[in-house]
Amino acid sequence: MAVIRIATRQSPLALWQAEYVAERLRGLQSGTDVRLLPMATLGDKFLDAPLAQFGAGGKALFLKELETALLDGRADIAVHSMKDVPVQLPPDLHLPVVMTREDPRDALVSSRYSTLGSLPPQARVGTSSLRRRCQLLALRPDLEVVNLRGNVNTRLRKLDNGEFEAVVLAASGLKRLGMKARISETFEPRTLLPAIGQGALGIECRQGDRRVEALVAQLDDAQTHLRISAERTLNRCLGGSCHAPIAGYAEIAADMVNLRGLVGRVDGSEVLSEEVTVSAKDPDSAGQFVAEALVARGAAQILQDSTSDV
Repeated sequence: MAVIRIATRQSPLALWQAEYVAERLRGLQSGTDVRLLPMATLGDKFLDAPLAQFGAGGKALFLKELETALLDGRADIAVHSMKDVPVQLPPDLHLPVVMTREDPRDALVSSRYSTLGSLPPQARVGTSSLRRRCQLLALRPDLEVVNLRGNVNTRLRKLDNGEFEAVVLAASGLKRLGMKARISETFEPRTLLPAIGQGALGIECRQGDRRVEALVAQLDDAQTHLRISAERTLNRCLGGSCHAPIAGYAEIAADMVNLRGLVGRVDGSEVLSEEVTVSAKDPDSAGQFVAEALVARGAAQILQDSTSDV
């Protein structure tokens, strides 16, 4: 019997995502034995400090142990939220599969207020994302945006305990965990541009593992893969990391890909955005164009300043 072992973090959302992929794989090939290998990562152990404090490798804190399991043969694949995947992967690993995207938008969750606009002055809003902080403060400079780490349940518990008037989370995570009813307001991308890769799941495996590659390839969604490619190219060209408020969101229509990109200062005092539409045959060119346009308007200095402010 063929066995596929999935390396996964131990948070409820990560386990949901891994089990979702496991069920899809079991349905593709009768008799496939799919097993989960839950693991604690460094990112799960250091929950008190903002990710930006860990430098350019902040995102990798959630992947290193999973990737080590792939490289030493304990696992065959790892399932990731694409927004957490750094632009550079270890040389012997790759991401051949990007699955159909869930809702990419950000969501406001509040026990007492229905919209961002209805929050009182100086309301405390929790988020772990510099990207969200930047855009929230650009919309509402009066807010007190506070660092909030932990899994979805932990963040909601802190909200319910009265530590915040609201928190901002990915709509996809709330929906996957059956918590759609907790959403007070969903932000359209034109209001709050999503994180690069938000809402999409990726499957990482060893390069050249033909058995595994052939099986998981059936889960790839070509349009989502193109969209994420454009977004990740933007991030790569900007040298993006957890240091900087960078956002990017691509859509495909009529064989064209539209990409919006954003770079801003953490305090929301300056936000730059650019947009381009190109042929879907070359999504990477969209990322390159938007990155170059942002740099031409001063994005490099903003990113440099963001790094020095951490």
